[in-house]
Amino acid sequence: MKLVLGVGGGIAAYKAAELARALGERGCAVQVVMTDAAQQFITPLTFAALTQRKVITSLFSGQTSEETLASAVEHISVAQENEMLVVAPATADLLARFAHGLAGDFLTTMYLAFTGPVVLAPAMNTNMWNHPATRENLRILAERGHHIIEPGDGPLACGTVGPGRLAEPAVIADRVVSLGVAAASRDLDGETVLVTAGPTQELLDPVRYISNRSSGKMGYALAEAAARRGARVILVSGPVSLQAPAGVEVVRVRSAKEMRAAVFEHLEQATIIIKSAAVADYHLENVPKQKGKKTAARLSLELSPTPDILAEVGRVKGDRLLIGFAAETGDLLAEARRKMQTKNCDMVVGNLVNQEGIGFESEENEVSLVLSTGETVKLPRARKTEIAGKIFDQLLKLRLSLHAAR
Repeated sequence: MKLVLGVGGGIAAYKAAELARALGERGCAVQVVMTDAAQQFITPLTFAALTQRKVITSLFSGQTSEETLASAVEHISVAQENEMLVVAPATADLLARFAHGLAGDFLTTMYLAFTGPVVLAPAMNTNMWNHPATRENLRILAERGHHIIEPGDGPLACGTVGPGRLAEPAVIADRVVSLGVAAASRDLDGETVLVTAGPTQELLDPVRYISNRSSGKMGYALAEAAARRGARVILVSGPVSLQAPAGVEVVRVRSAKEMRAAVFEHLEQATIIIKSAAVADYHLENVPKQKGKKTAARLSLELSPTPDILAEVGRVKGDRLLIGFAAETGDLLAEARRKMQTKNCDMVVGNLVNQEGIGFESEENEVSLVLSTGETVKLPRARKTEIAGKIFDQLLKLRLSLHAAR
């Protein structure tokens, strides 16, 4: 795959050299474009040595009249010759320029001429990342269909601790390659995938609720993977702190009752339903209108079961593929098989949530897929974005098996 690596001006620019190497190791032909600010942190010579290509550093770089003419349209030719644009680090300034179409140097001018997939890996100070202007620019870019690789949390060069660290180069490189493969193989074209994600919150009073530790990361990864592979995606999301995946229609809900209503509102359009949300099991039927006051007395609550959305969908799914999730702390395969049979699923994704570093709130997962054909497929520990792609691989194989059996 031929791609442009745009390097913005920030201390994380040194990591872009590692990224250029990682992309090359994965078979990518990398054309580096540096902003003026980036050259204050790392030299073009470093990238030239890593990529064996000339590094583009300015919009007009020729000396003779012919060279000047060539450089004047180089941003167009570079945009046409490459399949993907990756910007890392994407600074707050670059995000603003991209969002509002400002073209003052080679990178921003080429961006306006580029028609392929765009991947942005932001890196900046925590306060800059959280600023409303940056959040609005990210929203605009996500709605434009660009892929945002969110920064990590940790100590930053400025001395603060929080979100803003550039994602690890290997993670960015893997994501770029995955996007390139998905763009070349749009095997979900024509499908409408309905995904539920995150927890639900069941109110106890106006300020308190029952919920669980689900972060929504697995469901959001599935929604993004489906969109990359050509599907129309409707994501019914409980309360999470995640950015909506590019090109995905998001329906935000809070309670199990609201999630059920949203699922059935969009069910008729769906050809594939993935119920990855961790719906709270119980709710308080009559929620007080006033906040309860703490006293020395013990408090008992009488809770009622929430709607079993998966079972309800299973009864009416027809020819649609239905995938459920089983988050367990023991007897994983037995519970996954029970859920598949009692709720009429075609596949159940089971994972143990009491293991360190996987499952709830983590970036990685390790799952077992129990299929209605009787097979069990174990997916070893990997990032949730990778797990999501493998789930769809197995889902499409399952569909072929089910059609052949009819």
